[in-house]
Amino acid sequence: MAGQHTENLLRRFKGQSISIKTVTGGVYEGRVIEVTNDYVCLSEKVNGEGVEVFVFFNAVESLTANGLSES
Repeated sequence: MAGQHTENLLRRFKGQSISIKTVTGGVYEGRVIEVTNDYVCLSEKVNGEGVEVFVFFNAVESLTANGLSES
């Protein structure tokens, strides 16, 4: 799921909560903070602490939106 399609999709979810499954089997859940042409940055809660996670587009296998809010 790499490339321009992934970037465009993630830009639509900026500020919203998503889950990303990677090709290696990792699952990352968080709010989309930043999207570049190479990666997405998520804000995750780990042990009560806020951390930033960077996921490169070529590692994304699938993604889902969590609790979509209506605009």
